[in-house]
Amino acid sequence: MSDEATSLEDLKNLTTGAAAEAGSEVIEAADVLDVELPEPKIDEHGRSYATGKRKNAVARVWIKPGNGKVTINGRPQEEYFVRPVLRMIIGQAFGVADRVGQFDVVCTAKGGGLSGQAEAVRHGISKALTYYEPALRRPLKAAGFLTRDSRVVERKKYGRAKARRSFQFSKR
Repeated sequence: MSDEATSLEDLKNLTTGAAAEAGSEVIEAADVLDVELPEPKIDEHGRSYATGKRKNAVARVWIKPGNGKVTINGRPQEEYFVRPVLRMIIGQAFGVADRVGQFDVVCTAKGGGLSGQAEAVRHGISKALTYYEPALRRPLKAAGFLTRDSRVVERKKYGRAKARRSFQFSKR
């Protein structure tokens, strides 16, 4: 019985030791790769600019270091996006990048509805963050915030009531 207990403890020690060794190997492999990040794209005012899109909404976004103030079309985000869900969508990019309250955002949003504009602003903020700090690209890409969601409303076709619905059939 004591032999089994010691062997189980030995196995636990072996697995934790192997995991620690494997972790150190991964770190060393990352050091060996020495990936060179692109230069930050910052204008003379200390801002980064990006365009975000979703559905028919387009958002032009400028970010600069600050205290977390977000302005959309000249209005604060609490006034422009009244629904808390839309404000949460905008803040997701900062949460994933661990930069909450560190950047001021000024953006203009047009086209589409409010939800499309909110997601366009999030897309623009994510791109602008990667331009300001290229090291943030990996977490934002993993969260899916850098991918432009290309789903748009399908156009209406002639001979149809809507995009796919046909007119009501009449037997007589």
